[in-house]
Amino acid sequence: MSQEPFVPVDFEVPRELRTVRFRLEPLGPQHNASDHAAWTSSISHIQSSPGFVGWGWPPDAGMSAEANLADLERHADEFERRVAFAYTVLRPDSEDVIGCLYLNPGELSGAVGAWSWVRADVADLDPVLRQAVRTWLADAWPFDEVVYAG
Repeated sequence: MSQEPFVPVDFEVPRELRTVRFRLEPLGPQHNASDHAAWTSSISHIQSSPGFVGWGWPPDAGMSAEANLADLERHADEFERRVAFAYTVLRPDSEDVIGCLYLNPGELSGAVGAWSWVRADVADLDPVLRQAVRTWLADAWPFDEVVYAG
């Protein structure tokens, strides 16, 4: 992945998206316990989600909360450096993590690659999240092309 920012310097990166079913905020270390619980409860579901098939994440055996924390610290650092943007998907009225959204530079300049997952117990949220994110990316972000896995 490029280490150069993939949004213009003067672009104000959105810090939130709110809907009646979920809200997004930048993923960070403060989400470790709930994030770890979310994906470890849904490993096979996530592995079968678009963009995650054959990717090897999450690992079948899971990983420690400490290793997860290191991942969240990396995601937060990438967000601040504007080289990638990871958002946690939360219930609208709590800190309960129910998924994640990843935005990475696309193959072409001006393009973004998007991947998301939701917990197995809220699988019906997946198409709702995807549609809301597509609209958000079109309306609030400076991308010419969106490639959403799946």
